[in-house]
Amino acid sequence: HVQLVESGGGSVQAGGSLRLSCSASGLTDDHYCMGWFRQAPGKEREGVAATNSAGSTNYADSVKGRFTISKDNAKNTLYLQMNSLKPEDTAMYYCAAVSSTGGVCPHLGRPWTYAYWGQGTQVTVS
Repeated sequence: HVQLVESGGGSVQAGGSLRLSCSASGLTDDHYCMGWFRQAPGKEREGVAATNSAGSTNYADSVKGRFTISKDNAKNTLYLQMNSLKPEDTAMYYCAAVSSTGGVCPHLGRPWTYAYWGQGTQVTVS
């Protein structure tokens, strides 16, 4: 039984920083892609960043240079460090995971390909 639990969201002024955490349990091996997605009211869910078991990362153009995805395998925790936040970053942020074949992660533009999801954590930038 896979469980993903996000934390770290909150309200911050533009230009500020937040670090999101995603505690994972039930992932039976290391061959998973894990990612962060977000969804603003009235908008589709969009991919933010993803990482595979080897530590390779991929980012949406809108967050490159501002956000950093990382993983602590010993703690089974995924992170998203968000710097230089903008009001347009306001959204519910979700952690997701999917079994990876050959270390290739699904395209960030295809959130429906991720099998496991957390409940989300709200980020509000004003």
